[in-house]
Amino acid sequence: MLKKIGKLMVIFYQRTISPYLSSSCRFYPTCSQYTLEAIDKYGLGKGIFLGIKRISRCHPFNSGGYDPVK
Repeated sequence: MLKKIGKLMVIFYQRTISPYLSSSCRFYPTCSQYTLEAIDKYGLGKGIFLGIKRISRCHPFNSGGYDPVK
């Protein structure tokens, strides 16, 4: 149940907030999609943790690139 709520929150962000922001994610898949995949694979707690780690690496000094959930 919590996993589903967490995923719905990320989907809400993707559909309502993200379209109004500039496309600035340096990674593929995007940080929000990465978080969804991490929640699916590892559950809510670890998925959110991995998503936060990924977002913290998404800045101009990181080259980005392809970075799938492992």
